[in-house]
Amino acid sequence: MGELSAVWKKFTILLEMIKFKLTVFALPFAFTGAFLSARGLPALSVFFWIVVAMVGARTCAMGFNRIVDRRFDADNPRTAERALPAGQVRLLEAWLLVLGAGALFFFACWQLNPLTLQLALPALGLTLLYSLTKRFTAFCHLILGVALSMAPLGGWVAVSGSLAGYPWVLSLGVVFWVAGFDTVYACLDADFDRRIGLYSLPSRLGRRNAFRLAGVFHLLAFVLFAVTGWQQQLNAWYFVGLVVTAGALCYQHLIVSPSDLSRIHASFFSMNGLISIVIFCATWLALATG
Repeated sequence: MGELSAVWKKFTILLEMIKFKLTVFALPFAFTGAFLSARGLPALSVFFWIVVAMVGARTCAMGFNRIVDRRFDADNPRTAERALPAGQVRLLEAWLLVLGAGALFFFACWQLNPLTLQLALPALGLTLLYSLTKRFTAFCHLILGVALSMAPLGGWVAVSGSLAGYPWVLSLGVVFWVAGFDTVYACLDADFDRRIGLYSLPSRLGRRNAFRLAGVFHLLAFVLFAVTGWQQQLNAWYFVGLVVTAGALCYQHLIVSPSDLSRIHASFFSMNGLISIVIFCATWLALATG
Protein backbone atom coordinates (compact mmCIF):
# COMPACT_ATOMS: atom_id res chain seq x y z
CA MET A 1 0.00 0.00 0.00
CA GLY A 2 2.86 2.36 0.79
CA GLU A 3 4.38 1.97 -2.70
CA LEU A 4 0.98 2.41 -4.32
CA SER A 5 0.40 5.56 -2.30
CA ALA A 6 3.79 6.95 -3.34
CA VAL A 7 3.05 6.25 -7.01
CA TRP A 8 -0.33 7.96 -6.75
CA LYS A 9 1.21 10.98 -5.02
CA LYS A 10 3.84 11.29 -7.76
CA PHE A 11 1.12 10.99 -10.40
CA THR A 12 -0.93 13.79 -8.86
CA ILE A 13 2.18 15.99 -8.59
CA LEU A 14 2.89 15.45 -12.29
CA LEU A 15 -0.69 16.34 -13.20
CA GLU A 16 -0.46 19.51 -11.13
CA MET A 17 2.93 20.34 -12.66
CA ILE A 18 1.45 20.38 -16.16
CA LYS A 19 -1.87 21.92 -15.01
CA PHE A 20 -3.72 18.99 -16.57
CA LYS A 21 -7.12 20.51 -15.77
CA LEU A 22 -6.37 23.34 -18.22
CA THR A 23 -6.67 20.88 -21.11
CA VAL A 24 -10.21 22.28 -21.10
CA PHE A 25 -8.90 25.38 -22.90
CA ALA A 26 -7.96 23.64 -26.15
CA LEU A 27 -9.93 20.37 -26.14
CA PRO A 28 -13.38 21.93 -26.76
CA PHE A 29 -12.00 23.77 -29.77
CA ALA A 30 -10.72 20.47 -31.17
CA PHE A 31 -14.26 19.14 -30.71
CA THR A 32 -15.64 22.25 -32.42
CA GLY A 33 -13.48 21.59 -35.48
CA ALA A 34 -14.45 17.92 -35.49
CA PHE A 35 -18.18 18.60 -35.19
CA LEU A 36 -18.08 21.23 -37.92
CA SER A 37 -16.27 18.80 -40.21
CA ALA A 38 -18.76 16.01 -39.51
CA ARG A 39 -21.71 18.47 -39.40
CA GLY A 40 -22.66 16.74 -36.19
CA LEU A 41 -21.34 14.00 -33.94
CA PRO A 42 -18.22 12.31 -35.39
CA ALA A 43 -17.67 8.57 -35.17
CA LEU A 44 -16.99 7.59 -31.57
CA SER A 45 -13.63 6.05 -32.47
CA VAL A 46 -12.53 9.32 -34.06
CA PHE A 47 -13.81 11.25 -31.06
CA PHE A 48 -11.80 8.99 -28.74
CA TRP A 49 -8.53 9.39 -30.64
CA ILE A 50 -9.00 13.16 -30.80
CA VAL A 51 -9.18 13.19 -26.99
CA VAL A 52 -6.08 11.01 -26.73
CA ALA A 53 -4.16 13.17 -29.21
CA MET A 54 -5.07 16.41 -27.45
CA VAL A 55 -4.15 15.07 -24.01
CA GLY A 56 -0.86 13.75 -25.36
CA ALA A 57 0.04 16.98 -27.16
CA ARG A 58 -0.78 19.28 -24.26
CA THR A 59 0.95 17.07 -21.69
CA CYS A 60 4.06 16.94 -23.86
CA ALA A 61 4.06 20.71 -24.41
CA MET A 62 3.44 21.64 -20.77
CA GLY A 63 6.05 19.19 -19.53
CA PHE A 64 8.58 20.62 -21.97
CA ASN A 65 7.66 24.14 -20.85
CA ARG A 66 8.32 23.26 -17.21
CA ILE A 67 11.67 21.69 -18.12
CA VAL A 68 13.07 24.56 -20.17
CA ASP A 69 11.77 27.21 -17.76
CA ARG A 70 12.83 25.49 -14.55
CA ARG A 71 15.70 27.91 -13.82
CA PHE A 72 13.51 30.95 -14.41
CA ASP A 73 10.79 29.37 -12.27
CA ALA A 74 13.28 28.84 -9.44
CA ASP A 75 14.24 32.53 -9.46
CA ASN A 76 10.66 33.82 -9.66
CA PRO A 77 8.90 33.99 -6.25
CA ARG A 78 5.55 33.28 -7.93
CA THR A 79 6.73 30.01 -9.47
CA ALA A 80 9.51 28.84 -7.13
CA GLU A 81 7.23 26.20 -5.59
CA ARG A 82 6.53 24.46 -8.88
CA ALA A 83 7.38 20.78 -8.87
CA LEU A 84 10.71 20.88 -10.71
CA PRO A 85 12.39 23.84 -8.93
CA ALA A 86 10.98 22.60 -5.62
CA GLY A 87 12.48 19.13 -6.15
CA GLN A 88 9.16 17.29 -6.09
CA VAL A 89 9.80 15.92 -9.58
CA ARG A 90 13.18 14.87 -10.94
CA LEU A 91 14.33 16.11 -14.32
CA LEU A 92 14.46 12.55 -15.68
CA GLU A 93 10.85 11.98 -14.61
CA ALA A 94 9.77 15.14 -16.38
CA TRP A 95 11.56 14.11 -19.57
CA LEU A 96 9.96 10.66 -19.46
CA LEU A 97 6.57 12.32 -19.16
CA VAL A 98 7.30 14.53 -22.17
CA LEU A 99 8.55 11.67 -24.33
CA GLY A 100 5.72 9.35 -23.31
CA ALA A 101 3.08 11.99 -23.98
CA GLY A 102 4.66 12.84 -27.34
CA ALA A 103 4.62 9.18 -28.35
CA LEU A 104 0.97 8.94 -27.30
CA PHE A 105 0.15 11.97 -29.45
CA PHE A 106 1.79 10.51 -32.57
CA PHE A 107 0.15 7.13 -31.99
CA ALA A 108 -3.28 8.76 -31.74
CA CYS A 109 -2.67 10.74 -34.95
CA TRP A 110 -1.59 7.52 -36.69
CA GLN A 111 -4.89 5.95 -35.63
CA LEU A 112 -6.86 8.74 -37.30
CA ASN A 113 -5.74 9.30 -40.91
CA PRO A 114 -2.60 9.99 -42.98
CA LEU A 115 -3.00 13.78 -43.12
CA THR A 116 -3.43 14.01 -39.35
CA LEU A 117 -0.17 12.10 -38.93
CA GLN A 118 1.60 14.33 -41.49
CA LEU A 119 0.53 17.45 -39.61
CA ALA A 120 1.43 16.01 -36.21
CA LEU A 121 5.13 16.88 -36.28
CA PRO A 122 4.80 20.57 -37.31
CA ALA A 123 1.87 21.04 -34.93
CA LEU A 124 3.71 19.61 -31.94
CA GLY A 125 6.94 21.35 -32.94
CA LEU A 126 5.19 24.72 -32.97
CA THR A 127 3.69 24.01 -29.56
CA LEU A 128 7.10 23.15 -28.13
CA LEU A 129 8.70 26.18 -29.78
CA TYR A 130 6.39 28.48 -27.84
CA SER A 131 8.20 27.59 -24.60
CA LEU A 132 11.38 29.21 -25.95
CA THR A 133 9.87 32.35 -27.46
CA LYS A 134 9.97 34.53 -24.33
CA ARG A 135 13.73 34.50 -24.77
CA PHE A 136 13.60 36.48 -28.02
CA THR A 137 10.19 38.02 -28.80
CA ALA A 138 7.44 39.90 -27.00
CA PHE A 139 4.98 38.37 -29.46
CA CYS A 140 5.22 35.05 -27.61
CA HIS A 141 1.52 35.37 -26.70
CA LEU A 142 0.55 35.34 -30.37
CA ILE A 143 2.79 32.35 -31.00
CA LEU A 144 1.00 30.51 -28.19
CA GLY A 145 -2.25 31.48 -29.90
CA VAL A 146 -1.04 30.02 -33.20
CA ALA A 147 -0.07 26.81 -31.39
CA LEU A 148 -3.49 26.43 -29.77
CA SER A 149 -5.21 27.36 -33.03
CA MET A 150 -4.07 23.97 -34.32
CA ALA A 151 -6.75 22.39 -32.08
CA PRO A 152 -9.82 23.11 -34.24
CA LEU A 153 -7.79 22.47 -37.39
CA GLY A 154 -6.68 19.12 -35.98
CA GLY A 155 -10.25 18.20 -35.08
CA TRP A 156 -11.42 19.02 -38.60
CA VAL A 157 -8.66 16.99 -40.27
CA ALA A 158 -9.15 14.08 -37.87
CA VAL A 159 -12.71 13.71 -39.20
CA SER A 160 -12.34 14.60 -42.87
CA GLY A 161 -8.72 13.70 -43.62
CA SER A 162 -8.59 16.91 -45.66
CA LEU A 163 -8.11 20.67 -45.30
CA ALA A 164 -10.84 21.38 -47.86
CA GLY A 165 -13.54 23.67 -46.54
CA TYR A 166 -11.86 24.36 -43.23
CA PRO A 167 -12.99 27.69 -41.68
CA TRP A 168 -9.62 29.35 -41.13
CA VAL A 169 -11.29 32.27 -39.39
CA LEU A 170 -12.02 29.89 -36.48
CA SER A 171 -8.30 29.25 -35.96
CA LEU A 172 -7.57 32.95 -36.33
CA GLY A 173 -10.16 33.66 -33.65
CA VAL A 174 -8.42 31.20 -31.34
CA VAL A 175 -5.09 32.97 -32.03
CA PHE A 176 -6.40 36.31 -30.75
CA TRP A 177 -8.45 34.81 -27.91
CA VAL A 178 -5.37 33.05 -26.54
CA ALA A 179 -3.08 36.04 -27.16
CA GLY A 180 -5.51 38.24 -25.23
CA PHE A 181 -5.78 36.15 -22.09
CA ASP A 182 -2.09 35.20 -22.11
CA THR A 183 -1.10 38.88 -22.35
CA VAL A 184 -3.23 39.65 -19.30
CA TYR A 185 -1.82 36.68 -17.39
CA ALA A 186 1.76 37.71 -18.24
CA CYS A 187 1.19 40.91 -16.26
CA LEU A 188 1.83 38.85 -13.13
CA ASP A 189 5.48 38.45 -14.16
CA ALA A 190 6.04 41.77 -15.94
CA ASP A 191 8.55 43.09 -13.40
CA PHE A 192 10.41 39.77 -13.16
CA ASP A 193 10.57 39.38 -16.95
CA ARG A 194 11.88 42.92 -17.36
CA ARG A 195 14.52 42.43 -14.67
CA ILE A 196 16.03 39.26 -16.13
CA GLY A 197 15.58 40.15 -19.81
CA LEU A 198 12.66 37.93 -20.80
CA TYR A 199 10.22 39.20 -23.41
CA SER A 200 6.49 39.69 -23.03
CA LEU A 201 4.07 42.42 -24.02
CA PRO A 202 3.58 43.61 -20.41
CA SER A 203 7.33 43.72 -19.76
CA ARG A 204 7.95 45.67 -22.96
CA LEU A 205 4.87 47.89 -23.21
CA GLY A 206 3.92 48.18 -19.55
CA ARG A 207 0.85 46.65 -17.93
CA ARG A 208 -1.57 49.40 -18.94
CA ASN A 209 -0.72 49.30 -22.65
CA ALA A 210 -0.65 45.50 -22.56
CA PHE A 211 -4.17 45.47 -21.10
CA ARG A 212 -5.37 47.73 -23.88
CA LEU A 213 -3.82 45.49 -26.52
CA ALA A 214 -5.37 42.42 -24.90
CA GLY A 215 -8.74 44.11 -25.24
CA VAL A 216 -8.12 44.62 -28.96
CA PHE A 217 -7.12 40.96 -29.30
CA HIS A 218 -10.33 39.83 -27.61
CA LEU A 219 -12.47 42.10 -29.78
CA LEU A 220 -10.86 40.61 -32.89
CA ALA A 221 -11.43 37.10 -31.52
CA PHE A 222 -15.13 37.79 -30.99
CA VAL A 223 -15.54 39.16 -34.52
CA LEU A 224 -13.75 36.15 -36.01
CA PHE A 225 -15.86 33.70 -34.00
CA ALA A 226 -18.96 35.50 -35.31
CA VAL A 227 -17.68 35.25 -38.89
CA THR A 228 -17.12 31.52 -38.33
CA GLY A 229 -20.79 31.07 -37.45
CA TRP A 230 -21.85 33.01 -40.54
CA GLN A 231 -19.48 31.09 -42.84
CA GLN A 232 -20.62 27.74 -41.47
CA GLN A 233 -24.28 28.74 -41.68
CA LEU A 234 -24.91 28.01 -38.02
CA ASN A 235 -28.28 28.97 -36.60
CA ALA A 236 -29.23 31.31 -33.78
CA TRP A 237 -28.11 28.91 -31.05
CA TYR A 238 -24.49 29.51 -32.00
CA PHE A 239 -24.92 33.25 -31.72
CA VAL A 240 -26.61 32.87 -28.34
CA GLY A 241 -23.42 31.14 -27.29
CA LEU A 242 -21.44 34.07 -28.68
CA VAL A 243 -23.42 36.44 -26.46
CA VAL A 244 -22.29 34.38 -23.45
CA THR A 245 -18.75 34.45 -24.85
CA ALA A 246 -18.87 38.24 -25.16
CA GLY A 247 -20.00 38.48 -21.54
CA ALA A 248 -17.15 36.25 -20.38
CA LEU A 249 -14.60 38.26 -22.37
CA CYS A 250 -15.87 41.53 -20.93
CA TYR A 251 -15.94 40.10 -17.41
CA GLN A 252 -12.24 39.22 -17.66
CA HIS A 253 -11.40 42.84 -18.32
CA LEU A 254 -13.70 44.13 -15.58
CA ILE A 255 -12.41 42.07 -12.67
CA VAL A 256 -8.70 42.72 -13.25
CA SER A 257 -6.81 45.90 -14.01
CA PRO A 258 -3.16 46.91 -14.46
CA SER A 259 -3.11 48.03 -10.83
CA ASP A 260 -5.13 45.13 -9.35
CA LEU A 261 -4.32 41.59 -10.46
CA SER A 262 -5.72 39.92 -7.33
CA ARG A 263 -8.59 38.25 -9.21
CA ILE A 264 -6.60 37.22 -12.26
CA HIS A 265 -6.97 33.50 -11.59
CA ALA A 266 -10.76 33.80 -11.78
CA SER A 267 -10.30 35.67 -15.04
CA PHE A 268 -7.73 33.29 -16.51
CA PHE A 269 -9.03 29.87 -15.44
CA SER A 270 -12.79 30.15 -15.00
CA MET A 271 -13.73 32.50 -17.82
CA ASN A 272 -11.48 31.02 -20.48
CA GLY A 273 -12.53 27.48 -19.69
CA LEU A 274 -16.13 28.69 -19.94
CA ILE A 275 -15.54 30.36 -23.31
CA SER A 276 -14.11 27.28 -25.01
CA ILE A 277 -16.87 25.04 -23.63
CA VAL A 278 -19.65 27.47 -24.56
CA ILE A 279 -18.45 27.87 -28.14
CA PHE A 280 -18.28 24.10 -28.57
CA CYS A 281 -21.70 23.49 -27.00
CA ALA A 282 -23.24 26.30 -29.05
CA THR A 283 -21.74 24.81 -32.22
CA TRP A 284 -23.05 21.34 -31.38
CA LEU A 285 -26.51 22.66 -30.57
CA ALA A 286 -26.62 24.71 -33.77
CA LEU A 287 -25.63 21.70 -35.86
CA ALA A 288 -28.13 19.45 -34.08
CA THR A 289 -31.01 21.86 -34.65
CA GLY A 290 -30.02 23.36 -37.98
